[in-house]
Amino acid sequence: MYKLKDILHRIENKKDDYQHYNFTQIENNALTTFFDLAQEFDSIQDFYNLCVAIPKGFFNLEARLYLIDPKSNTMLLTATTDQGDQLHTPPPFEVTPTGCPCYTNKKSLVLTIHGKKLLTDQFPFQTTDNVLGILEVYPINSMDTHNKLFFEKYANRIGFNMHNKFLAIKNIEHLKFIHSLVADIEHNVIVPNMVYKLFLRRLKGKIQKNAEIENRLSECLIKGQCNIIVMENLLKELIEVNQGLTEELENIEKHYKNMSLFLETLFRRNHFDQGRLTLRTKICNMKKDVVQPQLERYTEQFKKEGIFIDDRFSGIPDEETISVVDVGLMAQVYTNLFSNALKYTQEIITDTGEKRKYISYGRETIKDFFGHGKDGIKYNVFSTGPHIPPEERERIFEEEYRGSNALNKLGTGHGLTFIKNAVEMHGGVTGYEATQYGNNFYFIIPRSN
Repeated sequence: MYKLKDILHRIENKKDDYQHYNFTQIENNALTTFFDLAQEFDSIQDFYNLCVAIPKGFFNLEARLYLIDPKSNTMLLTATTDQGDQLHTPPPFEVTPTGCPCYTNKKSLVLTIHGKKLLTDQFPFQTTDNVLGILEVYPINSMDTHNKLFFEKYANRIGFNMHNKFLAIKNIEHLKFIHSLVADIEHNVIVPNMVYKLFLRRLKGKIQKNAEIENRLSECLIKGQCNIIVMENLLKELIEVNQGLTEELENIEKHYKNMSLFLETLFRRNHFDQGRLTLRTKICNMKKDVVQPQLERYTEQFKKEGIFIDDRFSGIPDEETISVVDVGLMAQVYTNLFSNALKYTQEIITDTGEKRKYISYGRETIKDFFGHGKDGIKYNVFSTGPHIPPEERERIFEEEYRGSNALNKLGTGHGLTFIKNAVEMHGGVTGYEATQYGNNFYFIIPRSN
C-alpha cells in the first residue's frame, strides 16, 4: 500500500507527464468523455461500443475493437463503427498485437491494449504478454508523434477501464452466486434437516418405552412375579422396541450421510473462490448412488399424501446406469424433482375411470442427441396432475419464477433453476413435457463411454 507522500510524488509525476503530452482541448475532451461515459454505461457491450465511438465522434475516424473471446480464447471483433463489418470474426493477419503502435498497408493504426499485470488472472480468458485486445483506427496513412501518442494513451485507458468493468461484473456475479448458494443451502440442507426433529422425537419415544419395560421387569423381579408368560410378553415388547430403535438409527444414518453429501457439495472452497458452482465428478451408479437414496427420503411423505410410486417403467437397470457425474449436485437435482412432485402431484381420473395419484421415474437413451455418436441419457420424473399452462412453460426454469399453480404452495422458485444450472454444468439440458395424465420434468446429459 502506498503512503501519502508516495501518492503525492506520483501526482507530481503525472503533472509532468501531462505537461509533456500537451494534449489539445479536443483530445482532453475525448478522454474526459470516455471516462465519464465508461462510468455511466453498465452493459459491457455498451462499453465496447464506446471504445470505438470516441475516435469516430471526436476525430471522425472509424475504429474496430478486437478482444479475446472467453469461449474460444481467440481474438475476435467485438465492436466496430463500420456497419459492413461482421462481429465475432478474427482480425486480418496484419492486425496483430505489437510492442508499439504500427501502421498497416490498409491505412490503419493498430494499437495493442494491455491490462494491469497483477490483475490479468481476474479476466474470464487467458492472456499472453498481458495483451487484452487490439484497437484499430482508420483511415490513417501516418500520424505525427503527438497524435500517435494520444491514441496509444487512449488504448491504455481502455485496458485499465476493462479491468474495472470486469472486476465489477465479477463482483456482481459473485454476490448473485452467494445469494443463489444461500437459497440452495436453505432448500436442500436447512429445511430437510428439520426432519432430524422427527427422528429424535421417535427415538426418544422408543427409549422411554424401553425404560417402561425395564421398570416393569424390575417390579416383577422384586415381587417375584416373573413367570414365563410375563417374561415372554416383556421380551416381545422389548424386541419390537429394539427393532424400532434400529430402524430409527438407520433413518438417522441415511439422513446424516445425505446431509453430509449436500454440505460437502455446497460448501466447497472452489465455489467461493470462483464465484460459481464447480464440479467434482466421479464414476457412479445413477440408480444406486443418486436416485434411490433421494427417493427413500421422500417415500414416507409420498405415502402420507396418498401418492403411489410407480417404478414399473423406471428403465433404470443397475448395470446400465454407470455415469461420470458430480454425485452431490445430481442428488440435489433429484431432491428438488421429488420435492416438487410431493407438492404438486394431484389425483387424476384415467381413461378407464380409475382414480390415480402417483409419480414415476425413469431413463431412456436418445441416440446422437449431442451430435453424431454422442448419445444422451434422458432422466424423467413424472407426476399426475393438471398441465402447466403453455404460457408459463418457457419460464419455469427461471430464477424465482413461480407458476400460477404454486402461489398457494411454500417455496422460493429456486429449485428448478438449481436443476438447470447443475445439469448444464454437466453439459446437459433440462426440459418439461405435458404428457398424458400429468407433467414430466426431465434432464438429458451426455452418455458416458
